[in-house]
Amino acid sequence: MIDARQLTKRYGDKTAVDGLDVVVKPGTVTGFLGPNGAGKSTTMRMVVGLDAPTSGSVTVNGSRYARHRAPLQEVGALLEAKSIHPGRSAYHHLRALALTHGIPRRRVDEVIDIAGLGAVAKKRAGAFSLGMGQRLGIAAALLGDPQTVMLDEPVNGLDPEGVLWIRNLLTSLASEGRTVFVSSHLMSEVALVADHLIVVGRGRLLADTTVENLVREAGGDTVQVATEDPGRLRDVLAGPGVEITGRIGSEELQVTGVSAREIGLKAAEHGIPLFELTTRKVSLEQAFMDLTREAVEYHGTTTGTPTGTSGTWSGSTSSTTTGPTTGTAAGTEAAETLGSPA
Repeated sequence: MIDARQLTKRYGDKTAVDGLDVVVKPGTVTGFLGPNGAGKSTTMRMVVGLDAPTSGSVTVNGSRYARHRAPLQEVGALLEAKSIHPGRSAYHHLRALALTHGIPRRRVDEVIDIAGLGAVAKKRAGAFSLGMGQRLGIAAALLGDPQTVMLDEPVNGLDPEGVLWIRNLLTSLASEGRTVFVSSHLMSEVALVADHLIVVGRGRLLADTTVENLVREAGGDTVQVATEDPGRLRDVLAGPGVEITGRIGSEELQVTGVSAREIGLKAAEHGIPLFELTTRKVSLEQAFMDLTREAVEYHGTTTGTPTGTSGTWSGSTSSTTTGPTTGTAAGTEAAETLGSPA
C-alpha cells in the first residue's frame, strides 16, 4: 500500500506536488492520470526516495522506502526504462541487481521469462528498442517479487502483443493482492485495466474515484430519444435519479439515469412511438479532458493550410506554456529503475 499525506514538493517558486492526500490500496490496479507537468513523476520519485518531499510524507507498506531492509521486495518501480548500463546484457543487468539484494539466480531467469526476454537475454541492452527496453525495466521492477509495483508509462514502445501482455500482467498482479500503481496517458488502456483512478493537475488532487464514477460524473451513458410526444415521454420517465433534457419544440430528448431498454419498454407500455433510441457513451478520455481542462499547463497548436491535392499541410507548429515555468526541472519525467534505497 502507498500512503501519501499532505505530500508536497517545491522547486524554487514552482510547486510540483501540492498537498497530495491519497492511498493506493492492494488488490487493485490504480491508474495515475494527469496532464504533462501535473506532478505524476515527481510523486512517484518521492515514493521511492529519489526526491525528498518539501513537506508531508509518503510510505510504502507502512514505512518510508529508505527504511525498508529489502526495498526491492517491498516495491518494484519502473520510472525510466533506459536506466541501464548500455554495455551490459539484459541478463547481467538483472543479475547485478539480484546480487546486490540477495535475490537468487533463479529469480533472474523467472523474470526474463515473464518479460519475454529469453531470446535476447545475452544481448547488450544498449542496442534494445524502446519496447524491449520497457520489458527489461519491467523485469527489473518484478525482480524482488514485490508487494507493490509502480510503473510509469509501462506500455511506451510496446507492440500490440506487448500491450496485451502488460495488461494481463497488471491484472494478474492485482489479483494476487499486490498494490499496482500505474501512470499513463493512454486513456483507452487505463479504461481496460484500472479499477481505481487518481487524477492530478498542477500538483493537486482532482479526483480519487473509480473509472465508472468518473465517467458517470462526466455525463455517463446518455440515451438519445426521439418521439412525436416528448412531453408525455418526459412524464412517463420522470423519477428519482433520472435527468431529461431537450430543446423546446424539438422531438429529441437526452436521458440519463435509465437505460435504453427501460425507455423502450416504458414507451411501448404507454403507446408512445419512438423514432430513435440510441445510447451515447462518454469515454474515459472525454471524462479526463473535462476534468483536467483548467489544469493543463502545456498547450500545442498547429497552424497551416493544406496544399495540393494530396492533403499535405504547410505551416508551422508551436507549443504554448501557461503558468509559472521558473525553478529547476520540476516534474521531470526521467528517473531510473530502482535497485537500492535512497
